[in-house]
Amino acid sequence: MSSSLKIAIAGLGTVGVGVIKLFQQQKELLYARTGCAVEITAVSARTQKDRGVSLNGMKWYDDAVEMAKTADADVIIELIGGSTGVAKNVCEAAIDAGRHVVTANKALMAVHGNELALKAEKASVALSYEAAVAGGIPIIKSMREGLIGNKISNVYGILNGTCNYILTMMRETGREFDDVLKEAQELGYAESDPSFDIDGIDAAHKIALLASLAFGCPVNFKSVSIEGVRRISQLDIEYAEELGYRIKLLGIARKDDNGVQQRVHLCMVPKELPIANVDGVLNAVVTEGDFVGRTVLEGRGAGESPTASAVVADVMDIVAGKHLPVFGIPAKEMEALPSIGMDEYEGSYYVRLIVKDERGVIASIATALSDENVSVKTLLQRQSASKAPVPVIMVLHKAKEVSVKQALAKIEELDAIVEPPYMIRIKSF
Repeated sequence: MSSSLKIAIAGLGTVGVGVIKLFQQQKELLYARTGCAVEITAVSARTQKDRGVSLNGMKWYDDAVEMAKTADADVIIELIGGSTGVAKNVCEAAIDAGRHVVTANKALMAVHGNELALKAEKASVALSYEAAVAGGIPIIKSMREGLIGNKISNVYGILNGTCNYILTMMRETGREFDDVLKEAQELGYAESDPSFDIDGIDAAHKIALLASLAFGCPVNFKSVSIEGVRRISQLDIEYAEELGYRIKLLGIARKDDNGVQQRVHLCMVPKELPIANVDGVLNAVVTEGDFVGRTVLEGRGAGESPTASAVVADVMDIVAGKHLPVFGIPAKEMEALPSIGMDEYEGSYYVRLIVKDERGVIASIATALSDENVSVKTLLQRQSASKAPVPVIMVLHKAKEVSVKQALAKIEELDAIVEPPYMIRIKSF
């Protein structure tokens, strides 16, 4: 175990400032627990300004890549963000210089994690990314160390706090998606351009990393099936409650004899499941191992303090001399596994239709479903006194996804259908 460690930080946004605060405020605690004195020797950001923390004694670099190459530091912490450009160059420069790397950059690791892992392991330096997945929840450490004796067959969770907040507030307040999204932006839970979150990309980056760690295969972000939350309606929230479910955006990765399936989409989950009751901006990750069974980790998935906590935990592992393979097994030994597409998925479905209130509509819908061997378990229909379009809600029996999609495509062509059908998968785990 090292008695001193020098670090340099690239990126002084919310998380970078949080890391400095934690090291400064917890200096004595960290020393007591590790016997190591950590010194921040250098920092880099796009602009020099007051960020509410002291940078005394830290050398300023305008060029983060130059800092990664030449700073007096053992560890480079990359907190710039983005899957390419400066962030990637900083990590590569640090590894080439024989320095350990800690990053919170899920996009970078999901897109370029394989090549960076090979590079870091060849150079015998750490490449740590606890903060890239689920913020302050120590899921990487849990899977790579605590569950090392298990074959993991399934990992899933709520991996985006913005979407979880929106879904929670829709349920609790009865408001529509656009209204709650605007509030989330005002509160700082969503960006001015929220696409990365609400279109499922953020969660997809994270589940791709968890899948690699769980199954010992290279990160394969391109194979993740991604659906966001833009089409969710208050109507869906209300009917989910009536049917005994909660709606959550989940990242899911599952391995079987045919390969690996990775997906991000809305799910209706039974109210009694623990994950159904993880609300607000919280995240939760569930793993299923052959010896340990099911484990559930819940906590704050983003923000200054939780993410800084994860970054510092990675630094302290370096202090302790832990240089584990980036994805659990050496990168050169990972084997690609077949990707299972969503057309191979089989499950139950919730379907929302908005239809004209006229005779024969239900019969036409039933025919379209029957033609594809899809059957209805539950049907809920509301009458309209004014003959305005009405919702028709169906819960479908277990069926192949390709069959359900083909049936819904036929239904959409019916003259009585007012808007495209909307489907949510039902998962009981």
